[in-house]
Amino acid sequence: MAADKMALAKAINESLRRALDSDPKVLIMGEDVGKLGGVFRVTDGLQKDFGESRVIDTPLAESGIVGTAIGLALRGYRPVVEIQFDGFVFPAYDQIVTQLAKMHARSLGKVKLPVVVRIPYGGGIGAVEHHSESPEALFAHVAGLKVVSPSNPSDAYWMMQQAIQSDDPVIFFEPKRRYWDKGEVNTEAIPGPLHKAKVVREGGDLTLAAYGPMVKLCQEVADAAAEEGRNLEVLDLRSVSPIDFDSIQASVEKTRRLVVVHEAPVFFGSGAEIAARITERCFYHLEAPVLRVGGYHAPYPPARLEEEYLPGLDRVLDAVDRALAY
Repeated sequence: MAADKMALAKAINESLRRALDSDPKVLIMGEDVGKLGGVFRVTDGLQKDFGESRVIDTPLAESGIVGTAIGLALRGYRPVVEIQFDGFVFPAYDQIVTQLAKMHARSLGKVKLPVVVRIPYGGGIGAVEHHSESPEALFAHVAGLKVVSPSNPSDAYWMMQQAIQSDDPVIFFEPKRRYWDKGEVNTEAIPGPLHKAKVVREGGDLTLAAYGPMVKLCQEVADAAAEEGRNLEVLDLRSVSPIDFDSIQASVEKTRRLVVVHEAPVFFGSGAEIAARITERCFYHLEAPVLRVGGYHAPYPPARLEEEYLPGLDRVLDAVDRALAY
């Protein structure tokens, strides 16, 4: 079947539609997901086609949304809940890390909670306070949660399918600045493993590792570096927990240098864990220390300053220059 070109938001919509159509136990819940179709229109048309008992507009109560989803999962349903914006997830943080993440272990494996928590995250859209956060490391630190983030429409479609089918809870971070980026999506393809990283550009001089919104930036960095005769490899991690360290190691053993890029603050970010693990695994292959590029250890700034806060082409190229200078 020929692939269709669609935006990342549309790919998620089509994936949710397929899940609703194929499994009557799949439910969608969240603030304004029904009649409005979500603030980004990701769930547009789903309530109209599947009804208010399958696509449910909830009160403005994130803790209640996730708590209700846990109860539904205990009764055999597969809820997909939307947190309207990244910064709104914290009222539900207790339910997610204390109940959702722990129930499988608490019940000695007898109880499973197949809940997907969708979170539009990151900056780059000129939003107000609490609408541009990147809290993925907070969830990756919690055992019992899978944490993933697609960077393109095809991965968005298939990773959502795999997340819904997972018997473990999945925190699904959607890069909101990429919602309108278009790409080919083959809905009849056979997807690879959910937590497997992908080499999206081959190279031999240095590895750029990223996920979600920063993968496109890293590809632009690789294009710019190529004009100076540098051949960079770009690795789309796709998953923040678990992390595919084997694929990172294989790339670094080839390129001997690694720069990790994410929007979240560098301090205690996912890049720190990657840097530590790869230093342990690849100590005798590395020709430069693993470098990290990300947000600053400061509250996310007002929209007019966000381009100074977010990693951009020049900041990543500077890290590339520093790594190649060793």
